[in-house]
Amino acid sequence: MSSPAFPDRVFSGVQPTGTLTLGNYLGAIRRFADYQDRYECLYCVVDMHAITLWQDPAELHANTLGVTAAYLAAGLDPEKNIIFNQSQVPQHAELAWVFNCVTRIGWLNRMTQFKEKAGKHRENASAGLYVYPSLMAADILVYRATHVPVGDDQKQHLELARDIAQKFNHDYGDIIRERTNQDEFFPQPEPLIEGPAMRVMSLRDATKKMSKSDPSDMSRINMDDDADTIAQKIRKAKTDPEPLPGEEAGFEGRPEAENLIGIYAALAQEPKLAVVDRYAGAQFSEFKKELTELAVTTLAPVSDELRRLKADPGYLEGVLKSGAEKAAGLAEPVMRETKAIVGFVGARS
Repeated sequence: MSSPAFPDRVFSGVQPTGTLTLGNYLGAIRRFADYQDRYECLYCVVDMHAITLWQDPAELHANTLGVTAAYLAAGLDPEKNIIFNQSQVPQHAELAWVFNCVTRIGWLNRMTQFKEKAGKHRENASAGLYVYPSLMAADILVYRATHVPVGDDQKQHLELARDIAQKFNHDYGDIIRERTNQDEFFPQPEPLIEGPAMRVMSLRDATKKMSKSDPSDMSRINMDDDADTIAQKIRKAKTDPEPLPGEEAGFEGRPEAENLIGIYAALAQEPKLAVVDRYAGAQFSEFKKELTELAVTTLAPVSDELRRLKADPGYLEGVLKSGAEKAAGLAEPVMRETKAIVGFVGARS
């Protein structure tokens, strides 16, 4: 017996829970376009994950189309990638239930994101929020994806997906070997972590992550902000009175300076140290002018295209429908074989 050579396949998803921000763009969505010529890629709007916290149905519908528009505006080609929303492919939910029965309670109890989102009132949190990581594992493994672009906040969930795959392969090892002549049915997906500014912080409080749920719109740059709004938000971003430092150690206790330098580096797609060297000793007023020019040049074409696409919901719904059909074509045989391995009547052939 041997371990199968799974074809390189990327899966990632974004929740449709509000207007996407610069953090979503730099930390994830812009990078997706870099992978489309190197891998087979599936990019999902994870609407089933979104309802682990209550969502207004009309807003969920609009936000699902908004994320789809953001994918396309950032350069994803629907002919090269499979772009779809999770709820149109029922195999996600089917495999999630199998994985709920593989996943151990102790594993879920260690998930820090549940603790953060549930807060002090865990008894009132939804069961869906608790088993969210099992659904995330199913999202990835129903396509037997080998690579997942992840930020810091999702590394733990990807590790759990690897643990679930390993346990399934172990628990059903004899059946897997009998049916497939291989030792593994599911791969252990690897993280794709590349480039600077994986974590973009708030423009008003750089000790907190830039978030679409922050009450202050001035804390973030939204992907659909126009050029004037982008410029205004950077001008008003919180800073301190000292010049920019000339070395990494100079950012100690200066999160706002570090955040703006990191944003510049990510927008320019160059190393952070190169930006530090270039602006060492500069005043924030000078640096912000440069950052504003770069941000507007880089983001305005994306935001213009995003707004254009959002004005055509019929087209976006068509992209999702077509993508869901392609995704289901990959997911259905994996789910069918999973059922056969588990022993469900009617699944074996």
